[in-house]
Amino acid sequence: MSRELKFVEALQEAQDLCLERDPSVYVMGLGVSDGAAMFGSTKGLVEKYGPKRILDMPVSENAMTGVALGSALTGMRPIMVHLRLEFAMLAMDQIVNQAAKWHYMFGGQASVPMVIRMVVGRGWGQGAQHSQSLHSWFAHVPGLKVVLPATAYDAKGLLISAIEDNNPVIFIEHRWLYNMTDKVPKGMYRVPLGKSNVLLKGNDVTIAASSYATIEALNAAKELEKEGISIEIIDIRTINPLDEEPLLESVKKTGRLIVADIGWKHAGFAGEIVSRVVEKVYQYLKEPPIRITLPDVPTPTTRALSNFYYPLPSDIVSAVKKLLGKAAESKPDIKPEDFLDVPYLEFRGPF
Repeated sequence: MSRELKFVEALQEAQDLCLERDPSVYVMGLGVSDGAAMFGSTKGLVEKYGPKRILDMPVSENAMTGVALGSALTGMRPIMVHLRLEFAMLAMDQIVNQAAKWHYMFGGQASVPMVIRMVVGRGWGQGAQHSQSLHSWFAHVPGLKVVLPATAYDAKGLLISAIEDNNPVIFIEHRWLYNMTDKVPKGMYRVPLGKSNVLLKGNDVTIAASSYATIEALNAAKELEKEGISIEIIDIRTINPLDEEPLLESVKKTGRLIVADIGWKHAGFAGEIVSRVVEKVYQYLKEPPIRITLPDVPTPTTRALSNFYYPLPSDIVSAVKKLLGKAAESKPDIKPEDFLDVPYLEFRGPF
């Protein structure tokens, strides 16, 4: 049975179910047991499972990620929670040099069943040090699975699969998704890691996206549908390993590709998607692919600059029309008083 659930509630439910089912699962991170409960994603867990399984931690990300790693090597299944991806950057040696390598270096005799949750994305005034989406960093590293859900349904199913996986999974959550709702089944279910999803079927243009960029693509598709333009959206829910077959089959059908990414363009994940398509189905392309990403400058803090920094669904609409040889409407006027750094005016976080 399904019911409407927020993305953040789906995350909480996935952890609750896994904690209840498997005593080797525990959660650790800054604020996971306080009143805010990691923006609500760990709400009620410390009351149900106690402080020995829902552990607050000191501001020592590298050391505590090492503790989680050590416990995973000895049979535990830690869920390490970082309020922001930037905090996990302090533990890059533990993640990239250690967790990602153990299974390979020990010939498959050692495993690191560890999930590292990270919050990314824009949000009212978070600025250059708290708004980065560096998923392409982690996707570049062999041994790390990297997951970016876009819906509450996938958030729950993918997190359960990640917790049950026997090797490290980077689980990246965009803050603007937390209050979005979706139909989510009760109880345990799994969305397999490493599988892309054809979220919307169409014939004219393929849009490959992940995380919040998938929502922007859906919003653009609604506008284009009014003009009789049919968009196919491939939600690349796991960017490493990458399930490229649905993407390649879609491009064979449409002959046109747009990649919408929440990161930067230079050396970013959007470029990887374009490369796969050009290498394998170039002969089907009718037009050069287009990447829609952040501009290659640090994220601004002020709303006036943010209004001009982030791509909008209108940018996707214009790119689609360009590929189809149609006249694109001019970009809508943006005024400094506009609130484009929040998904809606009542938005109050997560921070």
